[in-house]
Amino acid sequence: MAEDMSNRIPQGDHPMVYLDSAATSLYKPPCVAEAVSRALGSFGNSARGVHEASLTASRIIFETRERICDMFGAGCPERVAFTANATESLNIAIQGLIHPGDHVVSTVLEHNSVLRPLYLQEERGAELSISDCDPAGRVTPQAIEKLIRAGTRAVVCTHASNVTGNVVDIRAVGEICRRRGILFIVDASQTAGIFPVDMQEDNIDVLCFSGHKGLLGPQGTGCLCVREGVSIPPLMVGGTGTQSFSRVQPVQMPDSLEAGTRNGHGIAGLCASLTYLSEYGIDRIRTGEQALMRQFEKGVRGLPQVTLYGDFEDNDRAPIVSLDIGTRDSGEISDILAREYGILTRSGAHCAPLMHRALGTAKQGAVRFSFSHYNTGEEIDRASAAIRELASE
Repeated sequence: MAEDMSNRIPQGDHPMVYLDSAATSLYKPPCVAEAVSRALGSFGNSARGVHEASLTASRIIFETRERICDMFGAGCPERVAFTANATESLNIAIQGLIHPGDHVVSTVLEHNSVLRPLYLQEERGAELSISDCDPAGRVTPQAIEKLIRAGTRAVVCTHASNVTGNVVDIRAVGEICRRRGILFIVDASQTAGIFPVDMQEDNIDVLCFSGHKGLLGPQGTGCLCVREGVSIPPLMVGGTGTQSFSRVQPVQMPDSLEAGTRNGHGIAGLCASLTYLSEYGIDRIRTGEQALMRQFEKGVRGLPQVTLYGDFEDNDRAPIVSLDIGTRDSGEISDILAREYGILTRSGAHCAPLMHRALGTAKQGAVRFSFSHYNTGEEIDRASAAIRELASE
């Protein structure tokens, strides 16, 4: 078990139980804050000078690219571009690669960071097909393949639902895309740092994720990894510190996609968290988080009025449990959990409207519990006991 940070922030009269890690990792390795603090006192602007402060920033930023490249099989560090978050990464990828007249396939699992850029491209003349799910919220590679047709440009899908925790077999989808000669764009926001993802083995052309969730880095960090041979035009243009007399953005990665000053301080924290993950082991993290998820699921399954969403027969799922109690509004339940029990969760639609419509929870929403390896078994018992109390009212 990682060092216990679970009681350092009070919530009313209760020690806080933070179960909202799918939104952001609250507890991070101490080395992350230390790295950010060092960077704040030592970083100049990367690629904007040859003095030591600028070079120090450049070295850490490049080291972080190398670590990202190694973790996700991106090919070479230059194919890793830094963004502010997964939303920016997905907008760059979707708006850059999907054009009027193109057909694109996606799924009901998607977050609005995928859906809204796709809808925008649809308004501009692209065609969009959405793969449905079964009653447990699962989307199969076969269901995605059925929607592929002549003129399909890309498949865009999440690796794991942020509502149900169900995981998509991205390797199988990637094989389909490679066989059919279409692009495969993956949103790994819920799996990066928890599940192994390899762009080469999974046949991923563009991989997007944030740094502040499973990667345990600071907010304001994200990545866009682009396979060699795939060229994405920039969403923004501006200074890069290179080719300053050119009227156009440099074409080489990563400068082509990194206009303006990078978040060097945040990237320094991300570099530290990647080191921690490498040493601690993402398999160990995933196993621990899934065990906590199972503990909670068993503690609330079968309770009167409690409905669980997702496929819990699959052992390989993201550490998420979403539920409702009768017809009570999910926001009400989440608020009671916070105020009366000190248990912090996420309620509502989770920025995933199609998933909630498919589950029949568009009006009620759902209360999402998402777990970190920093949580303890005692905290999980407290959370399941709270649900048992609320379900018995």
